[in-house]
Amino acid sequence: MSTTYHQHAKSRRSFGVGTWAPALVILATAVIVWQLYTTRSGIDPRVLPSPSRIAVAGWTARSALWANTLPTLQETALGFTLATIVGFGFSIVIDASRILRNAIMPLLIGSQTLPLVAIAPLVIIWFGFGITPKILLIALLSFFPITVAFLEGYRATDPDIERLLATMGATRWRIFRTARLPTAMPFFFTGLRIAITYSIVVAIFAEYAGATSGLGIYIQQLTNVYRTDLVFAAIIVTTGVTIVLFAATYALERLMIPWYRRSRGSQPR
Repeated sequence: MSTTYHQHAKSRRSFGVGTWAPALVILATAVIVWQLYTTRSGIDPRVLPSPSRIAVAGWTARSALWANTLPTLQETALGFTLATIVGFGFSIVIDASRILRNAIMPLLIGSQTLPLVAIAPLVIIWFGFGITPKILLIALLSFFPITVAFLEGYRATDPDIERLLATMGATRWRIFRTARLPTAMPFFFTGLRIAITYSIVVAIFAEYAGATSGLGIYIQQLTNVYRTDLVFAAIIVTTGVTIVLFAATYALERLMIPWYRRSRGSQPR
């Protein structure tokens, strides 16, 4: 037991170092090179501001950045929640029948080929400049990875377990809840991580198409007045929010399916 504990502890430590250290080294190197280039080349700060200039500008405008981050977070949270509900609902419907799968899947795939640059202005025209069109756009372009992830998870269910449950008198719904859905949950979180990155990008672009507040419209306004330092600051905030939301999916995964992480940790490496 002690050996297992130390293995898990070592695994956690190595995960942290192995995952973040190389990225941090590369990032720090890039920032240093960027800083040296901008200070020694004499390039116009409006074209390429230095990291130090971006940091100062971002800190000075922190209130405006935060005020515009909140609407984007709200749109992302609501749109992402709707995408999860819709994706799960479609997965159940498609999984229930091969006929429904053949009828619905081409339509779902087609929905993902719609160019955002074309449909975003239309949705803004139909639903106005409020939060509704952003939520709908985020849901439209984020539910598909969740749907596919659930379907792949259902297909990965051990057929022997399903047959065993059926011979014990379990209904189709009971088999779904007991075997198919738990098997699909790890797949679901993989799709969730893909969808969350889509959600942020779509939210920003939807704000570009039409909004009164949010990081997208904030970046657009700053670009128009050549405040590239604040544009970079807003981009950094957007990246930070995406990383935090991405990491939050792992925390949610550990909370909802703790058995999955334990089972992976117990597997021989």
